[in-house]
Order: sequence, then C-alpha cells, then structure tokens
Amino acid sequence: MTALFEPAEDGFAAHPMTRGPWDARMMHGGAPSALLAREIERLPADGDMVVARLTVDFLGAVPIGQVAVRAEVVKPGRRFQILEATLLAGGRTICLARAVRLRRGNLPGAAATPAAASDPLPAPEHGEPFPPWVQPGEGEAMFYPGAAEIRRARGDVGAGSVAAWVRLRGELVPGEPPSPLVRVAAIADFANGLSWILPLDGWSFVNTDLTVHLHREPEGEWIGLDARTSVGEAGIGVASATLHDRHGPFGLCAQTLFVDPR
Repeated sequence: MTALFEPAEDGFAAHPMTRGPWDARMMHGGAPSALLAREIERLPADGDMVVARLTVDFLGAVPIGQVAVRAEVVKPGRRFQILEATLLAGGRTICLARAVRLRRGNLPGAAATPAAASDPLPAPEHGEPFPPWVQPGEGEAMFYPGAAEIRRARGDVGAGSVAAWVRLRGELVPGEPPSPLVRVAAIADFANGLSWILPLDGWSFVNTDLTVHLHREPEGEWIGLDARTSVGEAGIGVASATLHDRHGPFGLCAQTLFVDPR
C-alpha cells in the first residue's frame, strides 16, 4: 500500500489518502499528528527514554499537499525532557506539538491498573466494520477507509459512546514500519469520529487539538478506543477515550471540539 507521506524537497508530499471527512482538500487530523510524532521520536535522547504525553494543537485545517516538519528538544534532561515540533504548509505553521519524554525504568512491581478500568475490549477479529462517515467517490482516496481499518467492539454508532479497534493499513513514510507512538498518534484522533453524538448531516464537530497520555507502550497493530463524546449548549464538546491493546488499557486521549451547524 502507498505510504501516507513521500519525502519531497525539504519536507513531505501528502498522499490524497490523508483526506479527512470534513473537506476534500484537507487532511484527517491523524495524518499530521502521526508525522509530528515521528519527528519527535527522531530527536536524540539522553539514554533510554519514552514519550509519555503528546499534545497536538491544530492552528487550522491541514491542506493536502507539501508539508515540512521541524522538531527540537526545549528542555533536555536524563530523566525528563520536553520536546516541541511544528508542521508547516505553504510557509505557514499549521500544527504545534509538545511532548514529555521520560526515562524508561524497570519497575515490574509498580505496574497497577484499577480493576474497574482493566477489562479488555472484545478482540478486533470479532468486531463489525465501522460505517464510513463519508463515502468516497469512485477513484477517490480517504484516510478512512483507505488508510485505516476500523472494527466496532461495542456500543451503538451515533449514541456518543462506542468502543472500536483501529489499525493503519500501511506505512506513514516509505520503508519504515510505524512505531507504537506513530500508530497511537494517527489512531487516537478517531475518538471524535467514532463517538459522535450529533447528526452528521446537520452538525460539524471538528477537533482543535489532540492530547495522548501513555503509561506504557502499546503492542501490536490494533489500537482500541473506548470513546465517548459530550457537547454543551455553548457549542463546545469534548471527546475522550481509554486506549487499549490486546493486553488491556495503556493510556488516554482527549480532544476539544468546535461544534457548529452545517
């Protein structure tokens, strides 16, 4: 399968398959989030370190085309680092990312999860295909269903609370299997789209950001989201999800939503 981004000049050229559901000219938020996560991971570390938190702020919709990504360590350290990255399109900064990277320990005695939060999701092979939000036309490509596969695990679509498994079908960049962090960054952005609660034909609910917290790195290609959305009368919503792999929960994600009538 074609990678989502191809190296081009001083950056990357986005494949049409990065397209999101709101505008045929703009990317799904998971694509630039994954590219920012990759750039952050490539920064040199002082020893064995792992990203524990990643936040992406979208300053605007990300156009499908050529983008550039820059990253730097703004707070070095042997136990705790802060990293920042930017994504530019047309010479304009479109996304800002900040990550916390911590020293990896070896503390098996510290591993603990509340019993009420540790129930695994039904396995992805038992799930049902999730209906696309927008049906692509003949010959058109979209992030979902083109670049990602989704299987519903439990909950009713459109009721504001759904659990589903998601996996990337291919690579982010050619010749490079997506890392666990890249997979999570690409897939966590689906929390809003999975758990929508307002009718799609009457409302838009675009996320302005994405934050992911990880207490361990996920294993395997499938990422589970036990997602829920709430919207207030001011037109502000929050989508959040507990993140799972086949072994159980490994983190959380959240998005702020700007809600508006279509």
